[in-house]
Amino acid sequence: MRDFLPEDVRRREYVIGIIKKVYERYGYEPLETPAVENIETLMGKYGDEGNQLIFKILMRGEHEASGKADLALRYDLTVPLARVIAHHQSKLPRLFKRYQIQPVWRADRPARGRFREFYQCDVDSIGSASPVVEAELCDAVSDVLLELGFTDFKIRLNHRQLLAAWLTHVGLRPDQHGTALQAIDKLDKVEITGVLAELEARGVDESARNRIQDWIGAGFPTDWWEWLERQLPLLDESGREAFRNLRAIQSLSAGSKSASRLQLDLSLARGLSYYTGAIMEINVPDLAGSLGGGGRYDNLVGMFLDQSIPACGFSLGLERILVVMGERGMFPPTLATTPADVMIAVFDTGDMPHAMRVAGALRGSGLRVLVYPDADKIGKQIKYADSRGIPFVAILGSDEIANGTLTVKHLAAKTQNVYEQGSAGAAILKELKERG
Repeated sequence: MRDFLPEDVRRREYVIGIIKKVYERYGYEPLETPAVENIETLMGKYGDEGNQLIFKILMRGEHEASGKADLALRYDLTVPLARVIAHHQSKLPRLFKRYQIQPVWRADRPARGRFREFYQCDVDSIGSASPVVEAELCDAVSDVLLELGFTDFKIRLNHRQLLAAWLTHVGLRPDQHGTALQAIDKLDKVEITGVLAELEARGVDESARNRIQDWIGAGFPTDWWEWLERQLPLLDESGREAFRNLRAIQSLSAGSKSASRLQLDLSLARGLSYYTGAIMEINVPDLAGSLGGGGRYDNLVGMFLDQSIPACGFSLGLERILVVMGERGMFPPTLATTPADVMIAVFDTGDMPHAMRVAGALRGSGLRVLVYPDADKIGKQIKYADSRGIPFVAILGSDEIANGTLTVKHLAAKTQNVYEQGSAGAAILKELKERG
C-alpha cells in the first residue's frame, strides 16, 4: 500500500477524469459502496485462490479474543454491486448502467503494476442478456484508452461456455473445469510449461494436458473465426451457442473503434469463478498481465436474490494504466505540476492583510494563488517559488500598496511588469496562456 504525493495524485485525477467522462458519455451512472463488506458476502465468489487473498477483519470488542473474522475489505467492485442490486432493486431501473471508481484490497504479492491496495474503474450493465451490452463495453473501454493516448492495445475475447465445451471435449470432468481455468488463466505469467505443471499438480491427466497444450499453445491462423467454426462439430450445443454469441458481439462492434482491436483468444480464461458468458481482457505489449478485463456474470446477483438477473461488466486497473503511461511518457505536458500559478511575496508582516485581499482578487480571476506566509528576504521567497515551479511572483511592498499596483516577476522569462491591482489577474492569465 502506498502514499501518493501531489504529482501522483494529479496524474491519477487526470486519468480518472477521462474515464468518468467517457463512461458518462455512454449513459453509465456513478455508484459508491463501503470499503468493508460482511465476510459472507465476499467468501466463495472468487474461487479458492481468491478466498485466500481477501483481507479479513477480526471481530472487535468482547469478541476480539475469538480470533474470528466477520468483516472483510472488498476484493473487487463487482460483488458489492451485486449486493446493491439485491438490496435496492425497487429503487433501481430495470436496466441499470453504473460506473464505480474506488479502491479494493487483495493480500497479494506486490509486483510491477500490482499492489495490495489499488483502484478499479468498473463499468457494468445490469438487466439485459443482449450481446449489445458486451459490444458497448468494448467500445467504452476502447474510447477510454484512445483518449488517454494508447494505440497498441488489443481486446482479447473468449467465452466461458466455449471454454467449458473445450475442456469437456479434451476429457475433463465438469468438477475439474474450475481448477483448470485457474491454471490456464496464468498463461501470460508462467507460459505453457508453467500451466502444464500446474494442471498436473491439480490432477489433470497427461492425455488431457497434451490436448490442452495443442489447443492453447499452438496459436491461431489468420482466419481464426473460420478455424473455430471448423471445430464446432467437436463441441456440444452450449459451445456452439457460445460461438454464436461471440459472433454477435463481433458483428455489433463492426464499424466501432473497438472493431479492429477485438481478438479471439481461446487461452483467455479469467480466473474469477463467477463469469458465465463472454469474457474480455485488454493487453498492451510492454505489460505482463492486463490493463483490465471483465465479462458476463449472469448468476452472481442471484446469489443475493431469489431470481436470475443478467449482468456484464468491465474493470480497468488504474494503477497499471498509470505505470504504463508513466513509463511511456504519455501524460500531457500541460498537466499541472505546481501548486500555484502565482505566489505573493511581502517585505513586512504588517502587509499581510493587503496580501490576503490581493490573493482573493487574483483567485477570483481564475488563478491558483499561494501566499508566502513569512516576511523572509525577497530573494529567499523567490527561490522558494522557483523551486516549486511557480511561474509568477507578485511582490507587494509599501510602494505597491500606496499606489494600488502589483509588481509581477515571470521567473523563467526573467521579466518584470507592474500592473494595477484590479487588472493584474487578467494580465497574468494572458501571460500564462502566451508563454504556455
